[in-house]
Amino acid sequence: MVSDALVRSFTQSALSPDPDLAVAALTIARLEYPTIDIARYLGELDRMGNEAARRISAAQAGSQVAPAHVDPEAFSKVMALNDYLFGEQRFVGNELEYEDPRNSFLNQVLERRTGIPITLALVYIEVARRAGLRLEGINFPGHFLLRCPVRAGRHFSRDLVVDAFHGGALLSEGDCRELLRKHAGQEATWGAHLLDRATKPRILARMLLNLKRVYVAMYSFPQARDVTELLLAVDPTATNELRDRGLLAYQLNDFSAALRDLQTYLQLSPKSELDDDDREEREQIWEHVKSIKRRVASFN
Repeated sequence: MVSDALVRSFTQSALSPDPDLAVAALTIARLEYPTIDIARYLGELDRMGNEAARRISAAQAGSQVAPAHVDPEAFSKVMALNDYLFGEQRFVGNELEYEDPRNSFLNQVLERRTGIPITLALVYIEVARRAGLRLEGINFPGHFLLRCPVRAGRHFSRDLVVDAFHGGALLSEGDCRELLRKHAGQEATWGAHLLDRATKPRILARMLLNLKRVYVAMYSFPQARDVTELLLAVDPTATNELRDRGLLAYQLNDFSAALRDLQTYLQLSPKSELDDDDREEREQIWEHVKSIKRRVASFN
């Protein structure tokens, strides 16, 4: 199981007010690569950030035609960063092996220059931050995005929405609506809140949820339980993660841990407050609890 020291280290960096995402992301990578040199990868981001700063400072507003209502200066900086990261550094979305768990580990993304939307976005944010350019994460359904927000006091009205998985492509509202339909179905309801800024804990939680899903699909239950430990560290109120940790413990024949988590989940999820689907799920969890109690009794 994941060590208490790693959980403490992750919790401290994940919940720190410091905007840095890389330390927490590299701590996640220690689940699979316990001996990685975190300082080495932070140094790589620093190096890229310094070079990106040089490219951004040299970018000339108006050298490319900005979209309507977009700040030409911000546009030129984003284009310069795109050229550097996706042109010269050759970062690219891993469309052929999207489910490879290495896509969720920052050290491997930096080594292999490929990843999924959220990890490529994290590289983008961290390099941009080091270069003095503010980028925000967007927890968009099914596909993590970025935003370069309008600066206060400017008369331009449109933020730049960036897709790091597709080479820094700039998305209009229409593009975002189409992306929503692709990932959430034709009946999905559009709302401006879908483009809200993602907080640091939410970005890290989404990284972990992606990784947990991959591990569960691979039947790598010990690794999935370790990821769930970190999810609960970043959000102790996530009762669904408590449920999943219990179910994973059950799969691993750790019946005492499974019983503890599943009983706590049931206590925190009163039947009277649930809809029909959740009530059905709760009944299934209760059946698991009864099964575990019978197994434990048979050992005595």
